[in-house]
Amino acid sequence: MIDLERQLWRSGTDPIAGIDEAGRGPLAGPVVAAAVIFPAYTRVDGVRDSKTLSARQRDVLFEEIRQSAVSIGIGIIGSEEIDRINILRATLKAMKQAVDQLKITPRHLLIDGNQLPDCSMDMTAVIRGDRHCFSIAAASIIAKVTRDRLMMQYHLQFPVYGFDKHKGYGTRHHINAIRLHGQSPIHRRSFHVKDLNV
Repeated sequence: MIDLERQLWRSGTDPIAGIDEAGRGPLAGPVVAAAVIFPAYTRVDGVRDSKTLSARQRDVLFEEIRQSAVSIGIGIIGSEEIDRINILRATLKAMKQAVDQLKITPRHLLIDGNQLPDCSMDMTAVIRGDRHCFSIAAASIIAKVTRDRLMMQYHLQFPVYGFDKHKGYGTRHHINAIRLHGQSPIHRRSFHVKDLNV
């Protein structure tokens, strides 16, 4: 990983928050962002891009990150607002919510991607940040586990869609379920099933 946090800490910048999201691409459910602040020079073994980890590994690291972090913020934007303002704006809004939920005000934000939320502090956008930056990778795990657990709750309300398996992503089973049962209240109307070649 590129040790961006260490460079910032050495320059006297602290605290630093890493920010990432989960759920930009699914057909259903919210987009969730997380912001994570660690004590300076902290590391948690095994933390890396959440997409490279198993569900079991993410669950274990989720608890270890919670124990090691000094503050964690979560932002959640639901499907109706995603449809209303579009997924990019919803993602950036969720990121700002996550920062606003932190109990400590960070001096610098490290944000996954190439877009920055509307926050009045120093920020750095990091392309593929969840692969290159420890605190962003930790935020990716927090966001992913939080969203997956929300989708498991939605599965209990709408079991015919199989949210417990695909978490709202456009699998063949999911799209067939939409064609058979129509959309649920948590489906994104702006993500058109007819446009998917599945």
